[in-house]
Amino acid sequence: MAERVLLIDDEKEFLENLSQRMELRGMEVSTATSGDEAVNAVDNGAYDAIVLDLQMPGMDGLEVLRQIKKTHPEMQVILLSGQATLEKGIEAMKLGAMDFMEKPADIDALAERVKKAKYRKLVLVEKGTESKMKEIMGTKAW
Repeated sequence: MAERVLLIDDEKEFLENLSQRMELRGMEVSTATSGDEAVNAVDNGAYDAIVLDLQMPGMDGLEVLRQIKKTHPEMQVILLSGQATLEKGIEAMKLGAMDFMEKPADIDALAERVKKAKYRKLVLVEKGTESKMKEIMGTKAW
């Protein structure tokens, strides 16, 4: 099954380029060009991974990451930045980002990270389901 990816970047040409390259590798790709659009897409869609630009006007990548992790803690986010700083990378990892890459990202390395993100999300969802099942079974007197 193809990886479902949400690409978020305010640079439309970059977004289209990366989207096409990922689709050529068999991924299902959706895009968003702003933080608000991205948060809405995550709330209304199902994704295995999110590739998020750090520097965007309005709501920046760190704020988008905060909002996504608040409502979807299992979501795996890979941050991209053309102006990466160590401090921003550390902050992103503390907020729950899975990975941090500099633009232009090597497409094969990015594709590999998306596959790892899908696996990590599946494991987290499975653990959450298992925990809920144990809780339900423990409260019922069958």
